[in-house]
Amino acid sequence: MAKGSLSTCASGIRIATSFESSTEDAVSELSKLLGPGPYEHLVVFFSLDHDPHALSKGLTAAFPTTALSGCSTAGEITPVGIVEGSVMLIAFPSENFCIHSALIETADQNGVERASEVVRGLKARFNATSGRPLKDRVFALMLMDGLSNSEELLVAAINWAIDDIQMIGGSAGDGLRFDTTALLSNDMVVRGGAILIMIETSVPFRIFKTQNFEPTSTKLVVTAADCEKRIVYELNAEPAAREYAAAIGLMPDDLGPFSFASYPLVVKVGGDYYCRSIRNMNPDGSLSFFCAIDEGLVFTVARPEDMISSTARTLEQVTRELGSIDLVLGFDCILRRLDAENRQIGRSLDELYRKFGVVGFHTYGEQYKAMHLNQTLTGIAFGAGGR
Repeated sequence: MAKGSLSTCASGIRIATSFESSTEDAVSELSKLLGPGPYEHLVVFFSLDHDPHALSKGLTAAFPTTALSGCSTAGEITPVGIVEGSVMLIAFPSENFCIHSALIETADQNGVERASEVVRGLKARFNATSGRPLKDRVFALMLMDGLSNSEELLVAAINWAIDDIQMIGGSAGDGLRFDTTALLSNDMVVRGGAILIMIETSVPFRIFKTQNFEPTSTKLVVTAADCEKRIVYELNAEPAAREYAAAIGLMPDDLGPFSFASYPLVVKVGGDYYCRSIRNMNPDGSLSFFCAIDEGLVFTVARPEDMISSTARTLEQVTRELGSIDLVLGFDCILRRLDAENRQIGRSLDELYRKFGVVGFHTYGEQYKAMHLNQTLTGIAFGAGGR
Protein backbone atom coordinates (compact mmCIF):
# COMPACT_ATOMS: atom_id res chain seq x y z
CA MET A 1 0.00 0.00 0.00
CA ALA A 2 1.43 3.38 -1.05
CA LYS A 3 2.06 5.77 1.79
CA GLY A 4 -0.11 8.88 1.99
CA SER A 5 1.29 12.26 0.99
CA LEU A 6 1.05 15.84 2.20
CA SER A 7 1.84 18.97 0.18
CA THR A 8 1.82 22.52 1.52
CA CYS A 9 1.58 25.46 -0.88
CA ALA A 10 2.93 28.98 -0.48
CA SER A 11 -0.67 30.21 -0.19
CA GLY A 12 -1.14 27.97 2.86
CA ILE A 13 -3.36 25.45 1.06
CA ARG A 14 -2.54 21.90 2.14
CA ILE A 15 -3.29 18.76 0.14
CA ALA A 16 -3.37 15.37 1.86
CA THR A 17 -3.85 12.14 -0.09
CA SER A 18 -4.50 8.66 1.23
CA PHE A 19 -4.23 5.45 -0.78
CA GLU A 20 -5.61 3.24 1.98
CA SER A 21 -8.31 0.83 0.75
CA SER A 22 -10.17 1.03 4.05
CA THR A 23 -12.23 4.22 4.41
CA GLU A 24 -11.64 4.26 8.16
CA ASP A 25 -7.88 3.95 7.64
CA ALA A 26 -7.95 6.64 4.95
CA VAL A 27 -9.71 9.11 7.27
CA SER A 28 -7.28 8.33 10.06
CA GLU A 29 -4.30 8.88 7.77
CA LEU A 30 -5.69 12.13 6.36
CA SER A 31 -6.39 13.58 9.79
CA LYS A 32 -2.85 12.72 10.92
CA LEU A 33 -1.31 14.22 7.79
CA LEU A 34 -3.24 17.50 8.03
CA GLY A 35 -3.39 17.91 11.78
CA PRO A 36 -6.29 19.62 13.54
CA GLY A 37 -5.99 22.99 11.77
CA PRO A 38 -7.87 25.26 12.18
CA TYR A 39 -8.95 25.36 8.53
CA GLU A 40 -11.41 27.59 6.69
CA HIS A 41 -12.88 24.84 4.50
CA LEU A 42 -12.13 21.27 3.42
CA VAL A 43 -12.76 19.97 -0.10
CA VAL A 44 -12.58 16.21 -0.65
CA PHE A 45 -12.36 14.29 -3.93
CA PHE A 46 -12.73 10.54 -3.57
CA SER A 47 -13.13 7.28 -5.39
CA LEU A 48 -16.39 5.38 -4.89
CA ASP A 49 -14.23 2.46 -3.85
CA HIS A 50 -14.86 4.26 -0.55
CA ASP A 51 -18.28 4.43 1.07
CA PRO A 52 -19.37 8.09 0.97
CA HIS A 53 -21.44 7.79 4.17
CA ALA A 54 -18.48 6.40 6.13
CA LEU A 55 -16.20 9.02 4.60
CA SER A 56 -18.54 11.89 5.45
CA LYS A 57 -19.04 10.66 9.00
CA GLY A 58 -15.33 10.10 9.53
CA LEU A 59 -14.18 13.45 8.16
CA THR A 60 -16.77 15.50 10.06
CA ALA A 61 -15.75 13.69 13.24
CA ALA A 62 -12.05 14.30 12.55
CA PHE A 63 -12.60 18.01 11.69
CA PRO A 64 -15.74 18.92 13.66
CA THR A 65 -15.39 22.71 13.37
CA THR A 66 -14.57 22.88 9.65
CA ALA A 67 -17.09 22.92 6.78
CA LEU A 68 -16.71 20.06 4.32
CA SER A 69 -17.62 19.86 0.62
CA GLY A 70 -16.70 17.28 -1.97
CA CYS A 71 -17.66 14.70 -4.55
CA SER A 72 -16.90 11.30 -6.01
CA THR A 73 -14.65 11.06 -9.05
CA ALA A 74 -13.73 9.18 -12.20
CA GLY A 75 -10.11 9.37 -11.02
CA GLU A 76 -8.08 11.69 -8.82
CA ILE A 77 -5.33 14.14 -9.81
CA THR A 78 -3.03 14.28 -6.79
CA PRO A 79 0.29 16.00 -6.09
CA VAL A 80 2.00 12.63 -6.62
CA GLY A 81 0.23 11.86 -9.90
CA ILE A 82 -2.96 10.73 -11.61
CA VAL A 83 -4.47 7.85 -9.64
CA GLU A 84 -7.66 5.91 -8.98
CA GLY A 85 -9.02 4.65 -5.68
CA SER A 86 -7.68 7.41 -3.42
CA VAL A 87 -9.11 10.08 -1.13
CA MET A 88 -7.67 13.59 -1.49
CA LEU A 89 -8.43 16.33 1.00
CA ILE A 90 -7.68 19.98 0.18
CA ALA A 91 -7.52 22.23 3.25
CA PHE A 92 -7.91 25.98 2.78
CA PRO A 93 -6.45 28.17 5.55
CA SER A 94 -8.32 31.07 7.11
CA GLU A 95 -5.34 33.38 6.64
CA ASN A 96 -5.81 33.91 2.88
CA PHE A 97 -9.33 32.57 2.31
CA CYS A 98 -12.91 33.26 3.34
CA ILE A 99 -15.25 30.51 2.08
CA HIS A 100 -19.01 30.00 2.17
CA SER A 101 -20.97 27.16 0.59
CA ALA A 102 -24.57 26.16 -0.03
CA LEU A 103 -26.21 22.88 -0.93
CA ILE A 104 -28.68 22.76 -3.81
CA GLU A 105 -30.54 19.54 -3.05
CA THR A 106 -31.71 18.90 -6.62
CA ALA A 107 -30.19 20.01 -9.91
CA ASP A 108 -33.59 19.94 -11.63
CA GLN A 109 -36.08 22.77 -12.19
CA ASN A 110 -36.48 23.23 -8.42
CA GLY A 111 -32.75 23.83 -8.13
CA VAL A 112 -32.83 26.27 -11.04
CA GLU A 113 -35.61 28.23 -9.36
CA ARG A 114 -33.58 28.38 -6.12
CA ALA A 115 -30.39 29.53 -7.85
CA SER A 116 -30.87 33.28 -7.38
CA GLU A 117 -31.82 32.85 -3.72
CA VAL A 118 -28.77 30.67 -3.03
CA VAL A 119 -26.39 33.07 -4.76
CA ARG A 120 -27.83 36.14 -3.01
CA GLY A 121 -27.41 34.43 0.34
CA LEU A 122 -23.77 33.58 -0.33
CA LYS A 123 -22.82 36.97 -1.78
CA ALA A 124 -24.36 38.74 1.21
CA ARG A 125 -21.87 37.00 3.49
CA PHE A 126 -18.86 38.75 1.95
CA ASN A 127 -17.66 42.17 3.07
CA ALA A 128 -19.05 44.75 0.67
CA THR A 129 -16.82 47.54 1.99
CA SER A 130 -13.38 46.06 1.29
CA GLY A 131 -12.69 48.58 -1.49
CA ARG A 132 -12.28 45.88 -4.16
CA PRO A 133 -15.10 44.56 -6.36
CA LEU A 134 -16.27 41.03 -5.61
CA LYS A 135 -15.16 39.84 -9.06
CA ASP A 136 -11.54 40.68 -8.22
CA ARG A 137 -11.46 38.77 -4.96
CA VAL A 138 -14.20 36.10 -5.18
CA PHE A 139 -14.71 33.13 -7.50
CA ALA A 140 -17.31 30.38 -7.49
CA LEU A 141 -16.69 26.64 -7.45
CA MET A 142 -19.48 24.26 -8.51
CA LEU A 143 -19.66 20.53 -7.80
CA MET A 144 -22.57 18.68 -9.43
CA ASP A 145 -24.01 15.20 -9.76
CA GLY A 146 -22.56 14.00 -13.05
CA LEU A 147 -25.59 11.79 -13.71
CA SER A 148 -28.23 14.45 -13.04
CA ASN A 149 -28.71 15.34 -16.73
CA SER A 150 -29.41 18.89 -15.53
CA GLU A 151 -26.05 20.64 -15.53
CA GLU A 152 -26.71 23.11 -18.36
CA LEU A 153 -29.82 24.70 -16.86
CA LEU A 154 -28.40 24.98 -13.35
CA VAL A 155 -25.01 26.29 -14.48
CA ALA A 156 -26.70 28.94 -16.62
CA ALA A 157 -28.99 29.99 -13.77
CA ILE A 158 -26.14 30.22 -11.27
CA ASN A 159 -23.94 32.12 -13.70
CA TRP A 160 -26.71 34.65 -14.36
CA ALA A 161 -27.23 35.18 -10.63
CA ILE A 162 -23.55 35.62 -9.71
CA ASP A 163 -23.19 38.30 -12.42
CA ASP A 164 -19.49 39.02 -13.07
CA ILE A 165 -18.05 36.56 -10.55
CA GLN A 166 -16.28 33.79 -12.46
CA MET A 167 -17.29 30.16 -11.95
CA ILE A 168 -15.62 26.83 -12.62
CA GLY A 169 -16.34 23.31 -11.48
CA GLY A 170 -16.77 19.66 -12.26
CA SER A 171 -19.43 16.97 -12.40
CA ALA A 172 -18.97 14.10 -9.95
CA GLY A 173 -17.99 10.75 -11.42
CA ASP A 174 -18.19 7.04 -10.72
CA GLY A 175 -15.15 5.63 -12.48
CA LEU A 176 -16.50 4.28 -15.76
CA ARG A 177 -19.53 2.60 -14.18
CA PHE A 178 -22.04 5.44 -14.78
CA ASP A 179 -24.19 4.02 -12.01
CA THR A 180 -24.27 6.52 -9.15
CA THR A 181 -22.29 9.53 -7.94
CA ALA A 182 -22.12 11.25 -4.56
CA LEU A 183 -21.70 14.76 -3.20
CA LEU A 184 -20.62 15.45 0.38
CA SER A 185 -21.91 18.53 2.18
CA ASN A 186 -20.68 18.43 5.78
CA ASP A 187 -22.20 15.24 7.21
CA MET A 188 -24.71 14.78 4.36
CA VAL A 189 -24.39 12.52 1.32
CA VAL A 190 -26.38 13.95 -1.60
CA ARG A 191 -27.29 12.51 -4.99
CA GLY A 192 -28.92 14.46 -7.80
CA GLY A 193 -27.89 17.86 -6.47
CA ALA A 194 -25.07 20.40 -6.50
CA ILE A 195 -22.83 22.34 -4.12
CA LEU A 196 -21.96 25.97 -4.77
CA ILE A 197 -18.84 27.23 -3.01
CA MET A 198 -17.85 30.89 -3.11
CA ILE A 199 -14.24 31.64 -2.24
CA GLU A 200 -12.79 35.04 -1.36
CA THR A 201 -9.03 35.20 -1.39
CA SER A 202 -6.15 37.65 -1.15
CA VAL A 203 -4.15 35.30 -3.39
CA PRO A 204 -4.07 36.27 -7.09
CA PHE A 205 -5.97 33.82 -9.29
CA ARG A 206 -6.88 33.09 -12.90
CA ILE A 207 -9.76 31.00 -14.29
CA PHE A 208 -8.93 29.05 -17.48
CA LYS A 209 -9.97 26.25 -19.80
CA THR A 210 -8.11 24.26 -22.41
CA GLN A 211 -9.21 21.78 -25.07
CA ASN A 212 -7.40 19.86 -27.78
CA PHE A 213 -9.51 19.07 -30.79
CA GLU A 214 -10.18 20.45 -34.24
CA PRO A 215 -13.34 20.03 -36.32
CA THR A 216 -13.44 17.95 -39.52
CA SER A 217 -15.88 18.37 -42.41
CA THR A 218 -18.02 15.39 -41.30
CA LYS A 219 -21.48 16.36 -40.01
CA LEU A 220 -24.00 14.25 -38.07
CA VAL A 221 -27.52 15.56 -37.47
CA VAL A 222 -29.62 14.33 -34.52
CA THR A 223 -32.83 13.05 -36.13
CA ALA A 224 -34.33 11.09 -33.21
CA ALA A 225 -33.59 11.51 -29.51
CA ASP A 226 -34.84 11.42 -25.93
CA CYS A 227 -33.62 14.87 -24.95
CA GLU A 228 -34.47 14.56 -21.26
CA LYS A 229 -32.36 11.39 -20.90
CA ARG A 230 -29.66 12.66 -23.32
CA ILE A 231 -30.05 9.61 -25.56
CA VAL A 232 -29.65 9.87 -29.35
CA TYR A 233 -31.39 7.14 -31.33
CA GLU A 234 -30.71 8.33 -34.85
CA LEU A 235 -28.02 10.36 -36.60
CA ASN A 236 -28.67 11.36 -40.21
CA ALA A 237 -31.85 9.21 -40.02
CA GLU A 238 -29.73 6.09 -39.38
CA PRO A 239 -29.18 4.13 -36.14
CA ALA A 240 -26.95 6.39 -34.04
CA ALA A 241 -24.11 4.03 -33.12
CA ARG A 242 -23.87 2.64 -36.66
CA GLU A 243 -23.77 6.09 -38.26
CA TYR A 244 -21.21 7.42 -35.77
CA ALA A 245 -19.03 4.32 -36.23
CA ALA A 246 -19.17 4.70 -40.02
CA ALA A 247 -18.18 8.37 -39.72
CA ILE A 248 -15.00 7.51 -37.82
CA GLY A 249 -14.15 4.37 -39.79
CA LEU A 250 -15.05 1.72 -37.20
CA MET A 251 -17.61 -1.04 -36.81
CA PRO A 252 -20.32 -0.50 -34.14
CA ASP A 253 -18.99 -3.43 -32.09
CA ASP A 254 -15.65 -1.64 -31.85
CA LEU A 255 -17.12 1.44 -30.17
CA GLY A 256 -16.24 2.13 -26.54
CA PRO A 257 -14.81 4.77 -24.19
CA PHE A 258 -11.50 5.02 -26.07
CA SER A 259 -13.12 5.62 -29.47
CA PHE A 260 -15.51 8.17 -27.93
CA ALA A 261 -12.49 9.95 -26.45
CA SER A 262 -10.48 9.85 -29.67
CA TYR A 263 -13.28 11.04 -31.98
CA PRO A 264 -15.36 13.59 -30.06
CA LEU A 265 -18.48 15.25 -31.42
CA VAL A 266 -18.55 19.04 -31.22
CA VAL A 267 -21.11 21.81 -31.78
CA LYS A 268 -20.46 25.39 -32.80
CA VAL A 269 -21.60 28.04 -30.33
CA GLY A 270 -20.84 31.72 -30.84
CA GLY A 271 -17.99 31.03 -33.27
CA ASP A 272 -16.27 28.44 -31.07
CA TYR A 273 -16.58 24.67 -30.92
CA TYR A 274 -17.58 22.79 -27.76
CA CYS A 275 -17.64 19.05 -27.15
CA ARG A 276 -20.87 17.11 -26.67
CA SER A 277 -19.21 13.87 -25.70
CA ILE A 278 -20.67 10.39 -25.92
CA ARG A 279 -20.91 8.63 -22.57
CA ASN A 280 -21.71 5.10 -23.72
CA MET A 281 -23.37 2.97 -26.39
CA ASN A 282 -26.61 1.29 -25.31
CA PRO A 283 -27.69 -2.28 -26.18
CA ASP A 284 -30.24 -0.96 -28.71
CA GLY A 285 -27.55 0.92 -30.66
CA SER A 286 -28.43 4.34 -29.27
CA LEU A 287 -25.84 6.69 -27.76
CA SER A 288 -25.99 8.34 -24.34
CA PHE A 289 -24.30 11.73 -23.94
CA PHE A 290 -22.63 13.64 -21.11
CA CYS A 291 -24.18 16.94 -22.28
CA ALA A 292 -27.61 18.16 -23.33
CA ILE A 293 -28.73 17.22 -26.85
CA ASP A 294 -31.74 18.07 -29.00
CA GLU A 295 -33.31 16.91 -32.23
CA GLY A 296 -31.98 18.91 -35.14
CA LEU A 297 -28.63 19.51 -33.42
CA VAL A 298 -25.76 19.39 -35.90
CA PHE A 299 -22.66 17.59 -34.65
CA THR A 300 -19.25 17.93 -36.25
CA VAL A 301 -16.87 15.01 -35.90
CA ALA A 302 -13.58 16.27 -34.44
CA ARG A 303 -10.09 14.90 -34.20
CA PRO A 304 -7.78 15.58 -31.26
CA GLU A 305 -4.74 17.81 -31.47
CA ASP A 306 -1.67 17.15 -29.36
CA MET A 307 -3.00 17.19 -25.78
CA ILE A 308 0.35 17.74 -24.09
CA SER A 309 1.30 20.75 -26.24
CA SER A 310 -2.11 22.43 -26.05
CA THR A 311 -2.38 21.96 -22.27
CA ALA A 312 1.19 23.15 -21.72
CA ARG A 313 0.55 26.29 -23.79
CA THR A 314 -2.46 27.18 -21.66
CA LEU A 315 -0.68 26.59 -18.35
CA GLU A 316 2.37 28.53 -19.54
CA GLN A 317 0.12 31.46 -20.49
CA VAL A 318 -1.51 31.38 -17.05
CA THR A 319 1.95 31.32 -15.47
CA ARG A 320 2.92 34.46 -17.39
CA GLU A 321 -0.26 36.22 -16.27
CA LEU A 322 0.27 35.34 -12.59
CA GLY A 323 4.05 35.54 -12.52
CA SER A 324 4.18 32.05 -11.03
CA ILE A 325 1.74 29.24 -10.17
CA ASP A 326 1.41 28.03 -6.61
CA LEU A 327 -1.41 25.56 -7.25
CA VAL A 328 -3.98 24.68 -9.92
CA LEU A 329 -7.35 23.27 -8.90
CA GLY A 330 -8.37 21.41 -12.04
CA PHE A 331 -11.40 19.58 -13.43
CA ASP A 332 -10.35 17.25 -16.23
CA CYS A 333 -12.80 15.28 -18.36
CA ILE A 334 -12.51 11.50 -17.98
CA LEU A 335 -12.39 11.30 -21.80
CA ARG A 336 -9.16 13.32 -21.87
CA ARG A 337 -7.57 10.79 -19.55
CA LEU A 338 -8.83 7.89 -21.65
CA ASP A 339 -7.56 9.54 -24.83
CA ALA A 340 -4.17 10.09 -23.19
CA GLU A 341 -4.02 6.43 -22.19
CA ASN A 342 -5.09 5.32 -25.66
CA ARG A 343 -2.33 7.39 -27.26
CA GLN A 344 0.21 6.25 -24.64
CA ILE A 345 0.83 9.79 -23.38
CA GLY A 346 -0.64 9.23 -19.92
CA ARG A 347 2.77 9.47 -18.26
CA SER A 348 3.53 12.73 -20.08
CA LEU A 349 0.20 14.19 -18.95
CA ASP A 350 0.92 13.08 -15.40
CA GLU A 351 4.34 14.77 -15.49
CA LEU A 352 2.86 17.97 -16.93
CA TYR A 353 0.25 18.19 -14.18
CA ARG A 354 2.84 17.66 -11.48
CA LYS A 355 5.11 20.29 -13.05
CA PHE A 356 2.36 22.93 -12.83
CA GLY A 357 0.91 21.79 -9.49
CA VAL A 358 -2.44 20.58 -10.86
CA VAL A 359 -4.70 18.77 -8.37
CA GLY A 360 -8.36 17.87 -8.75
CA PHE A 361 -10.33 15.08 -10.35
CA HIS A 362 -11.49 13.47 -13.58
CA THR A 363 -15.07 14.49 -14.25
CA TYR A 364 -18.24 13.57 -16.10
CA GLY A 365 -18.38 17.21 -17.28
CA GLU A 366 -16.74 20.55 -16.61
CA GLN A 367 -18.19 23.94 -15.72
CA TYR A 368 -16.69 27.15 -17.09
CA LYS A 369 -18.55 30.42 -16.48
CA ALA A 370 -21.98 29.88 -18.09
CA MET A 371 -21.07 26.67 -19.94
CA HIS A 372 -21.24 22.97 -19.12
CA LEU A 373 -18.48 21.34 -21.18
CA ASN A 374 -16.94 18.00 -22.10
CA GLN A 375 -13.42 16.96 -23.05
CA THR A 376 -11.82 20.02 -21.51
CA LEU A 377 -9.62 20.88 -18.56
CA THR A 378 -11.06 23.79 -16.60
CA GLY A 379 -9.43 25.18 -13.53
CA ILE A 380 -8.33 27.99 -11.29
CA ALA A 381 -4.67 28.79 -10.87
CA PHE A 382 -3.42 30.51 -7.72
CA GLY A 383 -0.36 32.74 -7.67
CA ALA A 384 2.45 32.35 -5.21
CA GLY A 385 1.18 34.59 -2.43
CA GLY A 386 -1.30 37.04 -0.98
CA ARG A 387 -1.48 40.69 -1.75
